[in-house]
Amino acid sequence: MEIVLSGIRSTGHLHLGNYYGALRNYIKMQENYNCFFFIADLHSLTTHPHPDDFHAGVRTILAEYLASGLDPEKSAIFVQSDVPEILELYILLNMISYKGELERTTSFKDKVRQQPDNINAGLLTYPVLMASDILIHRANLVPVGKDQEQHLEMARVLARRFNTFYNSPVFPEPKAFNFGVDLVKVPGLDGSGKMGKSEGNGVYLCDDEQTIRKKVMKAVTDSGPTEPNSTMPDSVANLFTLLNIVSKKETVAHFMQSYNNCTIRYGDLKKQLAEDICAQTLPIKARIEEIYKDEDYLRKVVKRGTDLARESANATLKEVRKAVGFRSFLNRDD
Repeated sequence: MEIVLSGIRSTGHLHLGNYYGALRNYIKMQENYNCFFFIADLHSLTTHPHPDDFHAGVRTILAEYLASGLDPEKSAIFVQSDVPEILELYILLNMISYKGELERTTSFKDKVRQQPDNINAGLLTYPVLMASDILIHRANLVPVGKDQEQHLEMARVLARRFNTFYNSPVFPEPKAFNFGVDLVKVPGLDGSGKMGKSEGNGVYLCDDEQTIRKKVMKAVTDSGPTEPNSTMPDSVANLFTLLNIVSKKETVAHFMQSYNNCTIRYGDLKKQLAEDICAQTLPIKARIEEIYKDEDYLRKVVKRGTDLARESANATLKEVRKAVGFRSFLNRDD
C-alpha cells in the first residue's frame, strides 16, 4: 500500500475546518493506505510555548484526533518528538538546504512580518523539518492545503537533491494527496476566508453548546438582499457554505429560497446553523472529554504508533546512512 503522512501542530484545538476539510478524509484513507498521523510538537517550539502548555497541547490534539475517528489499530498515531530519527534526518537534510531558498519561502517571509522579534533559526529551517517528517517514512502521498504546497515542493526538491548528490535512490518524491470531490473548504465566521486555528474565526470540536451558539450568532452578515436573486456577499456566502456542510439539503434549499425572494431572516438562519453544528460536534466533544481523561489508553495508542513509526524511520535511516557513507567503528557488521 502507498504511504500517507500528515501532521498537525500541537497548539490550539481542532475546529470544523480540520474535521470536514481533513479528518473525515483521513478516516476513509485508513482503509486503503498505510497511514502515519502525527502531532507536530517540535514544530510548535518556534513560538516558545511554556512546558506545561506544551504537554497539554500534545494531549489535547491526541484526544481530539481519536475522538474524531482516527483508529490506532489502522494507522500509526504518534508524537513527533518520540521519533528521534526525524531529527537525525533533519540535520542531514539541512546540509543540502540553502539559506537563499529557505529565505524565499512564503511562510518564512510571513513570520518575519508577523513576529519581527522572534526570527529564530527554527522558522528558517521549518520546511526542512517538514521534509524530514515526510521523507523519514518515504511517504508517497501528503494531504496538504494550498498554504502548505510550497513546503511539500521543498520536500520533493530535497528528495531529488539527496538522491542525486549521493547517487542513491533512497527517497520517492512525495505528491500532494488530492481529495477530488471530497475536498471541503470550510470558511471562518468572520467572513475573511478559511477557518483557522490562529485566526480566531472558528468553531472548535471542544466547544460547548452555549459557545457554539454565541459564535454563530455573531457571524458577519449584511443588511439583507433588496432584489430577488441577488449575488451574495462573501460573508453571507460563507454561512451558506457552512450550512451546506452540516445541514440537510431541504434546510439549505429553504434558506436559499428565502434569500432569493428577499424574505430571509439571518437570525433564523444562524439559529438553524448553530443547531446543526451542535448536532455534529457535541457527540465528538463528549468523546474528547472521555478520551482525554483515559491516560492509560492514550499511552497505549502512542506506544503502538511510536513503535510503528520508529520501525519505518529506522529502515529509512539505514539507507540514508549507507548513502551518506556513515560506517560505525563500534559495529563490524555495520
